[in-house]
Amino acid sequence: MPPAKTSFVCLPCRAAYKQPPPSPPARGGEEDKRVCPRCAGELIHVGVAFAAPPRRDTEGWRVLSLLLHAGVRFHMGCCCGCDGPGYRPLTLREARERMAYARRTGEPLARALVRPDLP
Repeated sequence: MPPAKTSFVCLPCRAAYKQPPPSPPARGGEEDKRVCPRCAGELIHVGVAFAAPPRRDTEGWRVLSLLLHAGVRFHMGCCCGCDGPGYRPLTLREARERMAYARRTGEPLARALVRPDLP
């Protein structure tokens, strides 16, 4: 059975692609680079538990861009695949609330963005 595919995205094209997972980096090397078939830009590996917003959903892609630039990815919570990647904000309002919380408390942005509830 071939290995499960994982998701890669191109933010400028607002496109997602399923491809074989990246090979582990060679000693001291980098992960293999994937290229967007539409614009030849570099694809970002987002993980197996990713569902892309529709291309016309500008707000959804802005939130996704914010998450990816903060270092948040969409990998499964455990190796058996029994739970998903956890909470991710879907709207700019939710993302802004978590960004303000991170600035106020000093919590790392990536951790604040995936926090399901704010205190």
